Amino acid sequence: QVQLVESGGGLVQPGGSLRLSCAASGSIFNLYTMGWYRQAPGKQRELVATITSGGSTNYAGSVQGRFTISRDNAKKTVYLQMNSLKPEDTAVYYCNARHLISGLDRWGQGSQVTVSS
Repeated sequence: QVQLVESGGGLVQPGGSLRLSCAASGSIFNLYTMGWYRQAPGKQRELVATITSGGSTNYAGSVQGRFTISRDNAKKTVYLQMNSLKPEDTAVYYCNARHLISGLDRWGQGSQVTVSS
């Protein structure tokens, strides 16, 4: 089973940037499509971005052009670079790994991102 450990969350001012990291262990990393989801207070969890093992990406419209998902297969790590952050980006961000064969999901522990003055 893959284990996902997130890091990089925190408090940032509007317009600022943060970079989230998610390190995978105990897995064959290239068998997973990786993604980031977020959940704001009182709202449902929503997809932010996904990236396949080959590097194909998909973004939610709300973050398109501001966020960039990437992965380093050698380091078995996925990143979310968040630029031009807005208060509405405030949420707990969760790393996701979806197995290509089984379709089962694994989740990171969640990282709080707060965008506020």
